Amino acid sequence: MNKDQVAGRVDQAKGKVKEVAGRATGNESLEAKGVADQASGKVQSTYGDVKEKAKDAIKSGADKL
Repeated sequence: MNKDQVAGRVDQAKGKVKEVAGRATGNESLEAKGVADQASGKVQSTYGDVKEKAKDAIKSGADKL
């Protein structure tokens, strides 16, 4: 697991908390920021997943040589 995967998942969790808090308090701005944070976190964690898969593919290809 790399830092992008971890940071992305943390941002997703924080975004979910903001979204729920915004919804509970009727604060539409906070709710929208939470949704945006979740989306940003999803992009970052997906980027980290791709990096990890590429690293594994390169390593497995190098092992075959």
